[in-house]
Amino acid sequence: MKTLFRSSHFYMLVGLDALLVALAHLASYALRFEGDIPPWQWENLERTLPFLLAVKLVAFYGFGLYRGLWRYTGIVDLQNVLKAASAATAILALAILFLYRFQGFSRSVFILDWGMTIFLVGSVRVAARVFTTNHIGELLSFGRYKDPSRKARKRLLIIGAGDAGEKFLREILDNPRVHYRPVGFLDDDPRKKGKAIHGIPVLGPVGDIGSLPAAFDEILIAIPSARGDVMRRVVEACEQTGKRYRTLPKIGELIEGRITVNTVREVSMEDLIGREKVQLDEDRISAFLQRKRVLITGAGGSIGSELVRQICRYRPESLVLMDFSEFNLYRIEMDCRRRKVGTTVEACLADIRDRDLMMRVFARRKPHIVFHAAAYKHVPMQEIHPGEAVKANVLGTRNLVEAALLSGVAHFVLVSTDKAVRPANVMGASKRVAEMIVQSADAAGSTRFMAVRFGNVIGSSGSVIPLFQQQIAQGGPVTVTHPDITRYFMSIPEAAQLILQAGAMGEGGEIFILDMGEPVRIADMARDLIRLNGLEPDQDIAIEFIGLRPGEKLYEELITVGEGIVPTGHNKVLVLRGTPGDREALNARIDRLGEIARAPDAGRLKEALKELIPEYEPS
Repeated sequence: MKTLFRSSHFYMLVGLDALLVALAHLASYALRFEGDIPPWQWENLERTLPFLLAVKLVAFYGFGLYRGLWRYTGIVDLQNVLKAASAATAILALAILFLYRFQGFSRSVFILDWGMTIFLVGSVRVAARVFTTNHIGELLSFGRYKDPSRKARKRLLIIGAGDAGEKFLREILDNPRVHYRPVGFLDDDPRKKGKAIHGIPVLGPVGDIGSLPAAFDEILIAIPSARGDVMRRVVEACEQTGKRYRTLPKIGELIEGRITVNTVREVSMEDLIGREKVQLDEDRISAFLQRKRVLITGAGGSIGSELVRQICRYRPESLVLMDFSEFNLYRIEMDCRRRKVGTTVEACLADIRDRDLMMRVFARRKPHIVFHAAAYKHVPMQEIHPGEAVKANVLGTRNLVEAALLSGVAHFVLVSTDKAVRPANVMGASKRVAEMIVQSADAAGSTRFMAVRFGNVIGSSGSVIPLFQQQIAQGGPVTVTHPDITRYFMSIPEAAQLILQAGAMGEGGEIFILDMGEPVRIADMARDLIRLNGLEPDQDIAIEFIGLRPGEKLYEELITVGEGIVPTGHNKVLVLRGTPGDREALNARIDRLGEIARAPDAGRLKEALKELIPEYEPS
């Protein structure tokens, strides 16, 4: 505030508003008396003007008219002008009524004065915005504001004449240095054709992109809420033009939902799959995490690191990042520091297979909430090294569960997988045993244990997308195991958000299932990814089918036959409420499993897993 009062710019604005207020008051008298103001009304004008100026300028200050930048004047600023003028007029009218009973004063003058004040004060601010953002300044300043690069700006065609497209256009118009010149919109809504947004015409539907009268250099896809099938159709139309095309991120990816030129990115596979934005119960998640001590295992991994970023938004008391990979742990710790997350963050380099270490870590940190995302997940690798899968995914989970019970953890959330359903591989079987450990522990103490089961995440470590990208960069071929193989997919942010939602909803003993939508054919993904790289599948890049790998299924399932699904209060989260097994009997079997895992005998280990999980069919 002191800085504001010391600013010469502030006094200049106040002086301008004082002049406008005086003009508005004079114009009101002139209008009321049709230009012939009687002498006694001149006396009233002179008598009330100082008080009127003081009241209105104080009201303008109180309603924040001097805090905003005029070049960014918008609806909120004009609303503040309306509020300030209304409040000041009400105070003036009450003062005149109290002091003079309105004797000798024209009531209509104050109504006219109210309207003239809003018009003049608002118009000057709008004019300032128009002058600075729509290049009228260039015309009126004899070249002082002329941008020599304007003619060299890229002509931009915007697909999507909705809110996102309008915001992006406004961003371009508000920034003369941006090297884009919008030439038109395309939108499939027939009601918008022939209309204009900020002077830029809506030229027609997306299908007309090949026959437009306007020339363009680049395309921006401004449909952040588009379904996958819509996005694929739009991308196909863009590819036919041979022009570069990019997109705005999904709204969930944008910090505070702000759309700027810097947020524009290339179209990704995530856009073509087209997952809907997750609607979260923010209050419930906030109550779950705020001022809590949270520990995340596998914090440097794909899901773990996104959990860290999402949890930081809810201001926990502290965050313990646990990971076995030194590099991954360093990377997520540096990311937290760079973001200045506003909570205590501690990196813990530790192996969940070390039971004594887990006991010490939990006893010292005493977390309220644990998210267990650490696991071995690579299916073919775990088929070759089944003992390591059991040590990490089974024994490591049990170590954490026991440490949680002894240290009084309130909530323990296991990140599981759809491969735990009727498992056909060691990885899936080991994760199913981990689910059983968590469920059986729920009745053993005050800790609420639960698991969250979902499918593949796009772009995670071990995902097919990075592999396909590498193969395309090398000129192919892109290798797919089977023409009909399908998988469920969701984005990493969506998975992390729904894990938090499930954790906040959990009462203990549940296996939550995330709605994965429809399964996607991997061969179709490969073709889409080749096209996104500006190439044609089967022409520029070959697709080669190499056969199913050990332990791989043609399709994944999210539930086993006989498991009962119960809906929850969230449309993206379902729950299985199975009966937990006997914890002592399960621990005895796991002890035997651990002994076999330490003496590498793959055959015996798979047999022991099948005894625990009868539906497991080892390859």
